[in-house]
Amino acid sequence: MTPNLRPFLAPALALGLAIGLPAAAMADGPVRSVTVTGEGSVSLEPDMATVTIGVRHEGPTAREALDLMSAGLGPVLAQLAAAGVADSDVQTRGLSLEASYIHPEGKPPQLTGYAARSTVVVRLRDITLVGAVLDAVVSEGANQISGISFGLSDPSAAMDEARRAAVADARARAGLYAGAAGVELGEVLTISESGGMAPMPVAYAMRDAGSVPIAAGEIEISASVTVVYALD
Repeated sequence: MTPNLRPFLAPALALGLAIGLPAAAMADGPVRSVTVTGEGSVSLEPDMATVTIGVRHEGPTAREALDLMSAGLGPVLAQLAAAGVADSDVQTRGLSLEASYIHPEGKPPQLTGYAARSTVVVRLRDITLVGAVLDAVVSEGANQISGISFGLSDPSAAMDEARRAAVADARARAGLYAGAAGVELGEVLTISESGGMAPMPVAYAMRDAGSVPIAAGEIEISASVTVVYALD
């Protein structure tokens, strides 16, 4: 009789195993979670400025234009050194020499001379001196100023503060969603940093930093994080 029962016992055993599998799979199923993005920012006064200063001169020949430009640039660099600007904070950014033409109507272009130009990028680590330094270099021969910007010599502490604020913002958002859904907020599963970290100028306040009024304003450092929380 035993041999006759084997065909029936085998399917029953297989059915029992099949019924047990979904329960095990459910135990190892995906963790309920919520994903949020937190933003944080810090605003503070800049402690340094970067400005582009140029000297441009024209002459009837290329040699004369270049000599005039060089003669004008020398005193400008000397004035920067006298103001306490380190050599490492002055960098030549552009140097050009080009022909100048006029274009009479109905006639070929006519050469009128040459123009030589040199620009240096200057980093000023004391922004209270920006106006005075600009006034001084113009007095010494600089005839082009452009591209002034403000920043922080060491933004790491402000960046860390913005990151902490971003994480706190993410937790507050996750807690709001969890409460609205009627569940408990669990532990952090993952955390990652995303964009939005570049220093940005914000609300300006005019200040007299020397002969040239300067609006230094504030610098905003921002951070963004994406956090995944488990839901209990």
